[in-house]
Amino acid sequence: MAEFEQRCAIFVDTQNMFYSAKHLFGGKINYDHLLEATSRRRKIVRAIAYAVKTPEIDQEKFIRLLYDLGFEIRMKDLKVRADGTAKGDWDMGLAIDAISIVDKVDCIVIVSGDGDYVPLVEHLKARGCRVEVYSFKANTAQELVAAATEYYLMDESFIFRTGRDRKN
Repeated sequence: MAEFEQRCAIFVDTQNMFYSAKHLFGGKINYDHLLEATSRRRKIVRAIAYAVKTPEIDQEKFIRLLYDLGFEIRMKDLKVRADGTAKGDWDMGLAIDAISIVDKVDCIVIVSGDGDYVPLVEHLKARGCRVEVYSFKANTAQELVAAATEYYLMDESFIFRTGRDRKN
């Protein structure tokens, strides 16, 4: 089957990618480029971005950007435990969405370096689906790279640059 005939679903762990981009490059993800690169000219059946609301950060512009690019947005509140630690991940939500759509697509793209997705990747592959993982190498579990059908290394081209620091 030619690449452009394939149907794909794209799932982006925005928390994982935000912190990776910030710590590795001091920047933010260029979601327009990310969507283009991960779709690889295939028909996008669904593109879902998973985000966590934190009270001290206004994410309205970010959510609008994702929506305008065609992403569905899944949001949840950051949960602060009694001991002061916080939890705010979408591992289970992303897994449920991926399992729910596996029979309707040829390829599932997971944008995250989180090793917690290894059992999901193995399950999706066992169901006959191609699973591609995109992430920054320094923040990626080696087990996730090994589990994926194909691993795509993200580099600085995935980082948004403002006019002041844009490379010409």
